[in-house]
Amino acid sequence: NCDDLRFIAKSKNHHKIVPAPRLNSPVSPRLLDQVLEIAGLDSGQLPAASRNQARLSFFDWMVCGLGGLNEPVSRNVLAFVRAEHAPGPCAVFGGGRASALAAALANGTISHALDYDDTHFDHVGHLSVGIYPAVLAVGQELNASIDDLVDAFLVGAESAIRIGLALGAAHYARGFHQTATAGAFGATVAVSRLLGLSHQQRVAALGLCATRASGLKSQFGTMGKPLNAGFSASNGVECAKLAALGMTSADDGLEGAQGFLETHSDAPSNALDVDRFLFDRIRYKLHACCHGTHAMIEAILATQKQHHIQSKDLKQMRVSVNPRWLRVCDIKQPRTGLEVKFSYAWLAGMAMNGISTADPETYTDTLCSNELLRSFAGKVVVEGSDSTSDTEARIALELVSGSKVSNQHDLMSDIDDSLLARRLFDKASAVIGDRAQPLWDLLFEGGNQPASTLNDLLQPPVASVRP
Repeated sequence: NCDDLRFIAKSKNHHKIVPAPRLNSPVSPRLLDQVLEIAGLDSGQLPAASRNQARLSFFDWMVCGLGGLNEPVSRNVLAFVRAEHAPGPCAVFGGGRASALAAALANGTISHALDYDDTHFDHVGHLSVGIYPAVLAVGQELNASIDDLVDAFLVGAESAIRIGLALGAAHYARGFHQTATAGAFGATVAVSRLLGLSHQQRVAALGLCATRASGLKSQFGTMGKPLNAGFSASNGVECAKLAALGMTSADDGLEGAQGFLETHSDAPSNALDVDRFLFDRIRYKLHACCHGTHAMIEAILATQKQHHIQSKDLKQMRVSVNPRWLRVCDIKQPRTGLEVKFSYAWLAGMAMNGISTADPETYTDTLCSNELLRSFAGKVVVEGSDSTSDTEARIALELVSGSKVSNQHDLMSDIDDSLLARRLFDKASAVIGDRAQPLWDLLFEGGNQPASTLNDLLQPPVASVRP
C-alpha cells in the first residue's frame, strides 16, 4: 500500500554525476535474479546521474504525450477508453479520468503517436512510452510523489534494458518490437515497486508478464506501433496488480523452460556481465521521425552548414547505416506521413531542402506526393554496412561539379548536459508552447509533490484538440 512507498526528499545535488553502484552480477546465476536485485535497490542506491536522466525522460515523455493529442490514433484510443472503461482516479492526456489499466493504455499510445520519444539503443526500443504511463497511473492511485515515480521508472527501465540485452539482436531482427516486449517487463517491475510487492509477488508478476508481453515490428508505419507502447504499459499494470492479488505463475518466466527468452529469440545473449547502470546511454529525439534516421539527418545538416551545399548541387548521396535499420526505416515509397518517418530517402530530401524534420506538424500525407522529394529520393542510395554501429550513419555526396564530400555522425557522441537540457526544452517549447516552463519547474523543483499535481498539465489548452 501507499505506506510502503519510499518517499525521498529532493536533493540539491540531483544534477551531480556520481559513480553508479556495482551490482552483484555476474555472480547472480539468472537474469531474473539481476532484475529483482535492480528492482529492490533503495532510492539512495540509485545513481544520481541516472535519476536526473530519468527526470529528463519524464519531461520529454509528457511533452510527447501532449504533442500527440491531435493524432488520429490518439482520438481512437481515447474513444475506446471512454466507451469500454469506467472513469477512475487516473488522469489521461487530453482530459478525463480512467482506471490505471485504461490510463496506461491510452497515455502510452498517445505519447508514442508522434514517434518523438526517447530511445535506448542497447535495449533497441523506447523506454519512456512503455513504462512511464504505467508509473503515472498507479502512482496517482497511490498518491505517490513525483520522485517516487522517477525512481520506479528508473528501476523498470534498467530492468527492461537488461532483458532487451538478454534477448539480443536476434529478437529484434526476428520482428519483435522491444518497446512492447522487454518494455512490458520494465513496466511490470516499475509498478511492482510502487505497489510494494514482496519478492515472491514480483517473481509472479514477471512470470505473468512473460505470457503477456507482445509486439511486432510489422506494425511500424501504422497506428499499431504507438498502440504497442500502450500495451507495454497496460500489461505492466495488469501483471503487477494480478500478482498483488495472489495470482501465481511460472517460477522463472524469463529463462525457464519454454520461457520468454527461449521462445522469443533464436540467439539469446548473456546480459549478466553488465555490472553498472546502462540507462544513462538513453538518447532523445530531436527530429520527429524514426530514431534510426537521426544520425543521417545530423550528418546532412552538418555537411550543409560546413560546405554550403544545396539540393541542386547533388548528383548522388550514398547513406551507410547498420543493416538492422534497413528493415525498419528504409521505406522506398512512403504512402502516408507516418511512413515518411521511416524513409531514409524522403527524410534526406527534407533535410537537404530545408523542410523541417523536427516539427511534428510537417509529417502529412502530402509529403508522399511532393515531386521535389520524390525526385530527390532517386538520388539517394541506402546501404547496410556491418562496420557501422546502430547509432551511426555515414554519408558520401557526389556533386554535379564532380566534387565529393563525406561525413559521419554517431548519436552516442557525448553531449554536454546543459546543451541537452536546452535542446529538449527548445523541443518542448516548439511542441507545447508556454506549457513547457511550468512542466519543467514541477518535475525538477517539485519532486516531493504528489503525482496528482501533474493533472492540470495533462490537459490541452482550450480548443487545441480537433474534433
